[in-house]
This record gives sequence, structure tokens and C-alpha cells, in this order.
Amino acid sequence: MNKNSIIGLILIGCILFGFSWYQSKQFEKQVAQQAQTDSLARIQMMEQMALDSLAAMNQDTVETEKAVAPSSVYKDELLGQASAAGGSIVKLRNDKLELALTTKGAQPYSVNVLDYRIYGGDSLMLVKPGQSDYGISIYTGEYINTRDFNFTLVSRTDSSAVMRLYFANGGYIQQKYTLPHDSYMLYNELSFSGMDTVIPRNGSLFDIDWTLTVPRFEKGYKNEKQYSKLNVYCPDEDKPETVGKGGRDGSKRYEHSVEWFDFSQQFFSAIMTAPASFASGEFSLAFVPENDPSHNLMTCNAKLRNNFALTSGAAAYNYEFYFGPNDYHLLKGYDRKYEKTITIGGSIIGLITRFIIMPSFRWLSSWIPNYGIIILVMTFLLKLIISPLTTKSYLSSAKMNAIKPEIDKLNEKFPKAASDQKEAMKKQQATMELYRRAGINPAGGCLPMLLTFPLLWAMFRFFPVSIELRQQPFLWAEDLSTYDSIYDFGFRILGMDHLSLFALLMAVTMWFYSKTTMPKSTDPQMAPMRFMSVWLMPIMMFFICNSLSAGLSYYYLLSNLFMMLQTFIIKKWVVKPEKILAQIEASKGKPLPKSKWQQRLEAAQKMAEQQQKQKGRR
Repeated sequence: MNKNSIIGLILIGCILFGFSWYQSKQFEKQVAQQAQTDSLARIQMMEQMALDSLAAMNQDTVETEKAVAPSSVYKDELLGQASAAGGSIVKLRNDKLELALTTKGAQPYSVNVLDYRIYGGDSLMLVKPGQSDYGISIYTGEYINTRDFNFTLVSRTDSSAVMRLYFANGGYIQQKYTLPHDSYMLYNELSFSGMDTVIPRNGSLFDIDWTLTVPRFEKGYKNEKQYSKLNVYCPDEDKPETVGKGGRDGSKRYEHSVEWFDFSQQFFSAIMTAPASFASGEFSLAFVPENDPSHNLMTCNAKLRNNFALTSGAAAYNYEFYFGPNDYHLLKGYDRKYEKTITIGGSIIGLITRFIIMPSFRWLSSWIPNYGIIILVMTFLLKLIISPLTTKSYLSSAKMNAIKPEIDKLNEKFPKAASDQKEAMKKQQATMELYRRAGINPAGGCLPMLLTFPLLWAMFRFFPVSIELRQQPFLWAEDLSTYDSIYDFGFRILGMDHLSLFALLMAVTMWFYSKTTMPKSTDPQMAPMRFMSVWLMPIMMFFICNSLSAGLSYYYLLSNLFMMLQTFIIKKWVVKPEKILAQIEASKGKPLPKSKWQQRLEAAQKMAEQQQKQKGRR
């Protein structure tokens, strides 16, 4: 491995390590500040939501509770009665979701995603009872919010429910929910009927307010929080905008149309869509600290404004709620750009993920049942595809090792190169001459490896968000989508509270590969580079991968093993050091053709020498 290869790898490692370190520090600061300022607000909010929520009912039939108070502060007598009345639970179910609605506010009460389980095996309640608060605010001679009133259940089937809030003059607000067969989508029709004498003629707006506290579902809080966020999509945009993510709270107001928004956990989402768009919206996201006893992940809020117009006292508005997995192909099938909430990389990285990694993954999973074997086969296929590039790099590294005796002679010939610029220039020219006689391209080691870096980064983005890997076991790893822990410390040291075996094996193989391919040299300038390559890079990668997806560490481990095998084959049967040294000896004293790159380099060196001479004369 030559100098350019080492510098390239060091830069890549520094970027990865620096990014991870910076994200970690920023998160720790924010958690400390947010815990102090928001904990009281969250507790008060949860207490209020708990007081307003209803007890979950086990029976599928509707059971009406007793009124909680006879008095009312509302002008409309029926509103007063509805505000004092208790609520009831209506359950809808299909093959994908078990969904409960409450007549108190005519809103979603709980959502159980049936095909999935949380870490530990319990049901995956994307919406837990009492942790969702959804209401419609409108002026009816007085400001009201539908969450404060018990609606009357007008009709229900196994897949639909219709609830109404009546007014004294005969008008009503109606909420109709429909859960189709074999779907994660809940359709909602909000309608107003006979409201021309209730809502003033100049009433042109109504507001929707939805607060949802999302629980934790995964094994690792840090990883789950890193990939959870709030997304907002505006019409005609290429992709949604992220308001808060990566453990950082966020908030933003949109004064223009909003088509949909997404409360997105690492692998599951609650998405609300207005096909005709909301007029404007304000969104906020606050993460819950890891040590919070509620075992919640984040609290999301959306305040939305809708244009409102009655025609003969009536109006209707359609909304869609998606409660389900962040499956790229499933979300893409809705044709609303939902799939772009999944973080798979930018333009180049995203193209590699969508058109190379994902198709390969799906094709292999169609006939291989074990995802550990799928990663093994996919790694082999990808290494085979990029082997022409990597082979050039390994050949260059092997040749560099072969000419090490000649390099040592140059170091002895130019001992003052480190302090004397003129002697350093002569040493560089002699080194370039040696490279040409050995048939080594100085850029041949680094450039091919850099060209494979987008594929490496695409894998880095793909594995942590791939729901296919979620809760898939392999060897000692119980879940390839999160870290594999062979030992839990019970405390945190150097930012870690566990030991990942896949990450450790990855770092060991990386150390072994660097140690066997990095040539030893008496040149003191090479010592720091060797230390970086052999020791610092493996240590940095271990700390980065220790809390990441076990599937990702496993892939890097396989990549290292394939590189070691490829290098062994090249050294054993392709590159013969004695032949290269004989080639150098035979070419001494003979002119060699120069490439354009070498001609430009020598021209630059001569110009530098002339500038040095001019400075000396002055």
C-alpha cells in the first residue's frame, strides 16, 4: 500500500470518525439541555392526556360510559351534553392493523401493527392508548375543539365507523373512518352538514392539531433515535424536508401548502396526508431522554390550517393515515413520495442503493431464507463486480512491497530529505524514476479504492434502515438491524455500554490486513502513516461500528476477508518480487517512455527548482 492509498484511507477514516464524534457530542449537549427545559412540560402534557384518555376496552362491541359531569360551559345545549359524556371504543381490524377509535373526539385511540413485534416480543403499538391527541378546532359562534366532545356512533362495520357531533339546530360534524382489507392505510372523511346556521358566513378556516408520542421499539436507543425524525412534504417538491432528526429536536412553520407529514420512527411511520393539501402548518419534534421511565422515543406535534367553505351548509374533506413499516417498495407503491423519508443517501449514493443494492437484496432474498447468507453472497457478488478496480490497487500495493529494498537505498542515499528541500526534490525524482522502471503507477493504489468508496458509503446508509434485516438472527446476533452484544458492561465507558463481536472482528481483520500489507520502512516520515493505517483506523472503525447495525459490521468483516484473500492470491501467484527487482536492474541506464502525468509532474518539479534558485539569488 503506497503513500497515496494511505492518505486516502486516512482521510476517509477521519471524515467518518469526525462526523460520528461531532454527532455524539452535539446530542449529549442537547439531551442535557432539553431534559432540564422540557421534562416538566412533557410530564404535564402526559398527565393531561392521561386524564382525557379513556380506559382500553377488551370487547369488540361498543360500550358507553357514564356521564362525568352534568354541567356545561357551552352555549349549545347539545355541545354541553356531549362535553360531559364519556366515550366508547370502536375497533376496526384487517390483516395488517388492529385499530381502535374513540368516540371522545372521534379520533384514533390505538394502533397495533400486527405483522411486527417490538424488541422483547410484545405487540408493536405504533399508537399506544392515551398517547395520541387529535382534534378539529372551528368557530361555531364559540371556539370548539372536537377532542372535547363525545360523538354519537351512527354506524359501524368490521371495516368502517361513522360518528357525529350534533348541534341544537340540527347540523352536525361527521367523522367517517374506513380501514380497507389488507392495507396499512386508514381513510378519513371529515364532513359538515346543515352548518349554515351554526358557522358564521365569514368562517373560512378550521385547524387540525395532532400530538403523538411514539414509543421505543428497538434494542438500541442511540441507533433508533439516530434514524427517527419528522418529515414534511410540500406539493411539487422533489423530496420531503426533515424538521428534526438524529436525536436533535426541531420545529418549523410553513406558510404555504403542505401535502403530508410523517412521524417516523427508525422502521415505522405514522403519516397523515391531505390529497387537496393543507393551507399551512407548524411542526415540532422533541426526543425523550433514554433514562425516561415511560420508555418513549419522541413526541411529535402538527398544527395544520385548512381553508373552509360551506356549500348549502355542507362541506367534506378527505384525509389519509398511514400506520405501518418503512418498507421502501411498499411506500413507493402509494406514489406520494413516501419512500423518500427513508434515508438511503444523496444523488449518487441513492442511485447505487436503489438500482444495485436493493434489487440485489430482493433477488437474493427470494431464494435464500437466511439474511446472514444473503449478505455473504451479496458481498461476494459486489466484490466480484468491482474486482477490476480493486485488483489494480492490490497490484500496486504488492509492487510497492516488492521494491521496498530499493526504497530503503534511496532513503540512505538522501538522508537529509526531511530537512533539505533541494535534497527532498532529488529524492522525489529518484523515487518516480524507480516507480517507472518497476511499472508502478503512483495513483494506481489510491484512485481505484476511492472509486469504490460510494459503494462502501451506500452500504453504510442501507443497513441501519433496512427493515428486511429487522429482528433477523444470524450466528450470535439476534437482530442484524442493531448491534450484536456479547457483553453488556452495565455502565458507559468511552461512550460504550456493550461489546459488539462483529465490530471487534471487523477491526481485528482490518488491523491484520493493514499490518501485513503496509510496508515497513526506515524512513521516519512513514512511521506516522503506518501507525494511522495499522492502529488508528481499526480502532476508530471499531468505535464507530460498535453501536451500529450488526449487518453493517458483518459486511465490513466479509469485505476485509475478501480483500485479504485477494491480496494473498496476488502476492502468491501474480506479483513476484524477484522479477520486479530484475526488471528494475535490467532497465537501469535505459531511457523509459514517460506518461503525460509524469511529464506534467517533472515540469512542475523543474518550475519549483527554478523558483528556489531565484530565491537563493535574491
